[in-house]
Amino acid sequence: MEYSLVCHSLHAFWSSPVKKKLILLSIMFLIWVYMLYSCVGYCSSMPSLVVESYRGRETGSAVGKRTEGSRTDLVSRLLAKPQPWEDIESDYEEPSIRTAASRDLLNNELDTDRAEDWEEMRGEQHRAPEPSAMSSFSNGSGSKKLPQAIIIGVKKGGTRALLEFLRVHPDIRAVGAEPHFFDRNYDNGLEWYRELMPKTLEGQITMEKTPSYFVTREAPARISAMSRDTKLIVVVRDPVTRAISDYTQTLSKKPDIPSFESLTFKNRTTGLIDTSWSAIQIGIYAKHLDNWLQYFPMDQILFVSGERLISDPAGELGRVQDFLGLKRIITDKHFYFNQTKGFPCLKKAEGSSKPHCLGKTKGRTHPNIDPEVVQRLRDFYRPFNMKFYQMTGHNFGWD
Repeated sequence: MEYSLVCHSLHAFWSSPVKKKLILLSIMFLIWVYMLYSCVGYCSSMPSLVVESYRGRETGSAVGKRTEGSRTDLVSRLLAKPQPWEDIESDYEEPSIRTAASRDLLNNELDTDRAEDWEEMRGEQHRAPEPSAMSSFSNGSGSKKLPQAIIIGVKKGGTRALLEFLRVHPDIRAVGAEPHFFDRNYDNGLEWYRELMPKTLEGQITMEKTPSYFVTREAPARISAMSRDTKLIVVVRDPVTRAISDYTQTLSKKPDIPSFESLTFKNRTTGLIDTSWSAIQIGIYAKHLDNWLQYFPMDQILFVSGERLISDPAGELGRVQDFLGLKRIITDKHFYFNQTKGFPCLKKAEGSSKPHCLGKTKGRTHPNIDPEVVQRLRDFYRPFNMKFYQMTGHNFGWD
């Protein structure tokens, strides 16, 4: 009797039209909540929504050292020494022991680089939008990965501009400040390095940029030990203009340094160039590239023209997106030319209230340099440039 009553009650419940509608609405609501939760991670990956949230995570990184076993493994992979570079017929001389003055200048340049990193990060923090409710809701999504692509050089070539432009792409996540892991902080270990990276979702690329890697002898072997599949990007620029820009940056922080002319020559009378000065040495691209080719094939290295990054940013960004295997999302519509700074700037990005140009540390006015000194430098760099064009299969038009 009780069993038949229960069955009758259940039949009456399910046969009620109102009850059926309530159950269907409940199921549809649960499905809608699930779909919202699933897509919110992707939506929050848009740069305009998460800049602020991942800035905080990047600056607050602190992780333990590598285990002794992993250190031993990495050391064993670095035993092979790169072959000595084949000299080009020129008045180039391998740098000898630095004088006290040149060592002091190098220390000043390193201090200047750190100060520029800090100023750039402060500027980015000021322009970052407030995190939305959706980005806060999905803060826990994704995971930190070692970078699959690194902008390795060159200093004063346009690396900051390239990184800022690339960050518009929804499938690229990048560290703001330069980690300097493979040159200054390698002893901290790969886990320390990983913790500096922003969280990424499946299909997104993790990137960083540290221009000094290109001229650091140990960097190619160390990056190869991390991953031989790492894609490398080098922004190159007329080495003479690059050297003057390098000097201008240092001069802005250390106005009492010697003149550009006095630093350029070992002996002004003989015209012998002082290649121990980093501003000169960085521009010998062929020499540095040879070191990288000991560990990476040429098809894993992309060379971006610093000049065309200014005159045709969308064109150069198209090449970079192709190289990274990404859809060409960054196009002409993302840029406008700022006549005051003389550089392209990003137009109003989605979720941002105003356009974004590089900070005040970029686009400084260069000092006037004696034309004879400039010509002497052009003569000095010409054979190295020709060798670089031959190695890359591309004429950058600096001569």
